[in-house]
Amino acid sequence: MHSFLPLAYFKNQFVPFEQANLSIATHALHYGTGAFGGLRGIPNPENPDQVLLFRLDRHCQRLSHSAKFLMFDLPANKIQAVITDFVKKNRPKTSFYIRPFIYTSDLGIAPRLHNIEKDFFVYGLELGDYLSPDGVNCRFSSWYRQEDRSLPLRGKISGAYITSSLAKTEAVESGFDEAILLNTQGKVSEASGMNVFIVRNGELITPGCDQDILEGITRDSILTIAKDLDIKVTERPVDKTELYIADEVFLSGTAAKITPVKRIETYTLSEERPITDKLREKLTAITENQDPKYKDWVFAISV
Repeated sequence: MHSFLPLAYFKNQFVPFEQANLSIATHALHYGTGAFGGLRGIPNPENPDQVLLFRLDRHCQRLSHSAKFLMFDLPANKIQAVITDFVKKNRPKTSFYIRPFIYTSDLGIAPRLHNIEKDFFVYGLELGDYLSPDGVNCRFSSWYRQEDRSLPLRGKISGAYITSSLAKTEAVESGFDEAILLNTQGKVSEASGMNVFIVRNGELITPGCDQDILEGITRDSILTIAKDLDIKVTERPVDKTELYIADEVFLSGTAAKITPVKRIETYTLSEERPITDKLREKLTAITENQDPKYKDWVFAISV
């Protein structure tokens, strides 16, 4: 059972979470015409009167871009102001996750984006580890990642996540923790809701933005951190077989943070993960506001 934060932002006001309800006729519920974001927050380990949000500005910018695909003008600074107020009013005391959501809020039945009302809400829940920090076992999904020519993959469009849901359930029901999806060209794309990284011969490799991936904010952060640590970084197409023989494989995302992969189908990977461990340690320090070099990535909100 999830523990939700007490207040939600709904229809331009803050209301108790239990009162933030939608009609069963809501357009977005039927057609997947919504877009969402997700960001983590933690109480400041050094100041109990502050909450730290990781890369708030980038998350708001991406959600604003997602809104454009739904023909909705929602500026990033508006989203950021609402999320800041949301945190101040809820005063969370433990690690939590914020879910802002844009959707077609009319009660019509025609699938469309023109001449239809849109709205925006925010809620949150307490959240620890989404995946086991000790590592996960993965399989390749029988479902393929969508193509950008059929869906705007640079937005977190809610309807697109049917594929993620099918892949995740297929993985879990067949004895694995997580799914890795190939794109329609047969190259590694991403996991059900995470980007994929591999390490080979000391080089950090990840599918590029031309491989039908979501442009992950944690992914972007890892690329920057790795370059700053003088780790060679390459963005390129990745073959399925490379994961079987990689020195290290890990998944990244807002919820997953950096999660090592222990096994790919029947192939067991090394328990020695020096680059994964180094990146995870650095990312944790940054999110806890312990690294002055990345201070501008962390937003401290007084509560």
